[in-house]
Amino acid sequence: MAVESLHNEAEVLGRIARRDQEAFRQVYTCYHKRIYNFSLRLLKSVQLAEEVVQETFLKIWLMGEELKTVNHLEAYLVTLSRNKSLDILRRLERERRSDRKLSWSEAHNETEEAILLQDTRQLLERGILLLPAQQRLVYQLCKQEGLKYEEVALKLNISPLTVKTHMQQALRFLRTYMHNNTDLAIVALTIMTGFL
Repeated sequence: MAVESLHNEAEVLGRIARRDQEAFRQVYTCYHKRIYNFSLRLLKSVQLAEEVVQETFLKIWLMGEELKTVNHLEAYLVTLSRNKSLDILRRLERERRSDRKLSWSEAHNETEEAILLQDTRQLLERGILLLPAQQRLVYQLCKQEGLKYEEVALKLNISPLTVKTHMQQALRFLRTYMHNNTDLAIVALTIMTGFL
């Protein structure tokens, strides 16, 4: 049964206001395709158009007695669906802008971190050059080449305990050097990235 005349429309809306599911089904059957196609043209998304149809008809169902004040149902449904579609478009635009800002912010932070990391590496390299020769060699073999204390000991013909002592002294010096020659943020980054 199509909702054809204002009189019939008013009767059907009154029944929906009293929670008559059959009357609601009649209105849904009559108008859901129109609302869907209208929303699909605006949103260009099947999923979003279906969401608008659901929200539009849910609004009709929840209106209760207020529904009796609607004079032209089709125009009212189109207006509801247009407003819901525009709300979705605004939300999507806000999300896109937010994503762009976040993307720029992340890229900006990555650039700052890369510069900070490069400065930290350069400072560390200067500190390594200031180490006594044996400590520098032990540090480079352990930290930069990844050898274990025992492997360094065999390579340099010294005891593993001596390697450990040289490493402790080198690390202590480098931490102090880094601390005295940079701000706290770089020291924290250095420790977090495992340079020391």
